[in-house]
Amino acid sequence: MTPPRRRVEITAASRPLLPPHVHLRFNELRSKWVVLAPEKVLWPDEISADILGRCTGRATVSEIVAGLAEDYDATPEDIAPDVFAFLQEWSDRLLVRCGAEQ
Repeated sequence: MTPPRRRVEITAASRPLLPPHVHLRFNELRSKWVVLAPEKVLWPDEISADILGRCTGRATVSEIVAGLAEDYDATPEDIAPDVFAFLQEWSDRLLVRCGAEQ
């Protein structure tokens, strides 16, 4: 019997990345980003696609927040809660990996 999956908590030091079965692609026909995963097609909005595009496994969540804040002329304190919530949701859905999973 397989033990239950342990939830990975997203932290400022987490280095998120898309697992091998998840692909972020630009759909030329629709001029939109699409996330392709087994039996799933997701159409993230522009900011969500920007967050996912930064999930390379090299940058920490803090670095991603700082980059987004600079690019969108916002303060890291204003956007950090939304970025953390987004990455936690995607991690819970097995669409982003972080920390111990790597």
